[in-house]
Amino acid sequence: MTTVPQRLKELRKKAKLNQADIAKFLNISESAYGYYEQGRNEISISSVQKLAKKYNVSVAYILGETDYPNSLSNSDDEEFQSFINDPSLEKWYKELPKSKEEDLCKLRKMWEILKDGDEL
Repeated sequence: MTTVPQRLKELRKKAKLNQADIAKFLNISESAYGYYEQGRNEISISSVQKLAKKYNVSVAYILGETDYPNSLSNSDDEEFQSFINDPSLEKWYKELPKSKEEDLCKLRKMWEILKDGDEL
């Protein structure tokens, strides 16, 4: 499992920023931010929230609770759960991953036509 210090460092490097940049963003000293990445001090929840917005990831991702940067919100998760539990969609849900690539391409084209309101 990824720790908060590891995740902070990973996100900062991915954004091509240095510790001074993030410290300035959080309005703290560079050494204070460095201690967060070293695990010597715990980062405040308000700082985690600010960084989540800056990096466009979830708070849960920064906290190491998930490995998915943009985890689903509760309402999205509920909607997804109702989708996968819908008996009328079960066939699609189970068979789609087994489909041939050419069939998936046809299905994508059909979806684009339907989505755009064009005639078949």
